[in-house]
Amino acid sequence: MLKRILTILIAFPAAAVLITLSIANRHAVTLVLDPFNPTTPLVSLSLPFYVYLIGALILGVMMGGLATWFNQARWRRQARAQTLEARRWQSEADRLARERDLGVAQRGELTSPATERTAA
Repeated sequence: MLKRILTILIAFPAAAVLITLSIANRHAVTLVLDPFNPTTPLVSLSLPFYVYLIGALILGVMMGGLATWFNQARWRRQARAQTLEARRWQSEADRLARERDLGVAQRGELTSPATERTAA
């Protein structure tokens, strides 16, 4: 619930700022991708300025997410290894419990006539 409230408190103001910037920056801006011939570029792109702002924001979020993902690779690897080890120990414990139960059942079959005689 707290996470949802914080998301709302951050998302709504951020959306309001982006909408305000979009309305204020509707004029077209040309992005020239030819540094050697800026007057007559081979590659240029003319879009409203807010498209560049939102594109830069999206690109920054994606790059930050990738950097975090690569940075956490060590922890994910360690979690996978520990999960495999835990499964291995759990299967060993299950096997030993089955062997113990089988041994108790076999000993119970051997001692059941003796317990019947002492009870009578």
